Amino acid sequence: MDVSVSRNLSVTVTDHSADKLRERQQMLRVKIQRAESKALGISQVMVGLMVMSYSLPLLFTNFTQVVTFGVPWWSGIVFIAAGAVAIETEKHGDMRLLRVCLLVTVAAAVASILALIFYFVDLLSNPEKMCEREGSHVVCDPEYYCQAFSRGLKSCLLLFTVTQAAVSATLSFLLYRERRSFTAYMSLTENVPAGGAPLDCN
Repeated sequence: MDVSVSRNLSVTVTDHSADKLRERQQMLRVKIQRAESKALGISQVMVGLMVMSYSLPLLFTNFTQVVTFGVPWWSGIVFIAAGAVAIETEKHGDMRLLRVCLLVTVAAAVASILALIFYFVDLLSNPEKMCEREGSHVVCDPEYYCQAFSRGLKSCLLLFTVTQAAVSATLSFLLYRERRSFTAYMSLTENVPAGGAPLDCN
């Protein structure tokens, strides 16, 4: 810690530990950028939008568990929110924002697992109907085509959700690792002034 007195008798205290902590914050920002949180965040937003858009035709088919509980919509909203927070974290590289991003990303991973359970239960409890055979011809009623279309959409949504679960788990691991490596500096950086603080000696 250096103390300097100017001609007008104002005292300026320069804290070298504050400079070191600011360097650590800069390192944190660089490490977050290396963790590709922006790229993974954009992936989360895109997957969330795809899940929500692909699920719209389900509103015109038979309402099963997935549609009744609104699985594609609440899971898509969670994915988009997690992606947006991850993008902001990459921009600012702040420790508090990293903590929020970690919590939201873990919530997105949990939402992915819950959505996967709903999709599996829905597909298993609504098996595909078989077409009837009349002589040499196979006759399928409109219900068969409607259900086949619904199952195809749900299978796509399930694949998107598996992708989202993998992205959320990867980002959660990277953020947790960075947060753990900088936890020792977190309480200090919250109380550090922005620069050398002049003291008034009047």
